Amino acid sequence: GFEYEGNKSSLTEEYFDKMGLKARYFMPPNSVAPLAFYFFSDLLSDYTNLELISTISTMETFQKIYRPEIYNANAVAGLCYNPSLHNQDHSLTNIAYDREERTSLGIEQGKFAEEHFIKPYKNILEQWSANFTI
Repeated sequence: GFEYEGNKSSLTEEYFDKMGLKARYFMPPNSVAPLAFYFFSDLLSDYTNLELISTISTMETFQKIYRPEIYNANAVAGLCYNPSLHNQDHSLTNIAYDREERTSLGIEQGKFAEEHFIKPYKNILEQWSANFTI
């Protein structure tokens, strides 16, 4: 495929940017949407072909479940990609995806991680993360 450059950043891109991750987008031939890669350092030099292929395979499956209205489209993306949540040209995945439940689970997982990982190992984590400041 080819590298895809959007004309503005998404909320997701801004979120990962705050963590120091860069974003690059690639549009495989005959795909319905570009694939986003969030990474540190150099995407194409720091990962093997097998790692990138594995990531693409996982992304293609996950995106069809997570955002079927965009990624499970029935038509190849045009030369000018313009995603819309109102696009009706997609197939339902028959997978129940409850965003409210996901939010609730995320909060529970965050509290668990804070209690069992972050608080007990705070000093070690601070020392470790100090090595990665920009």
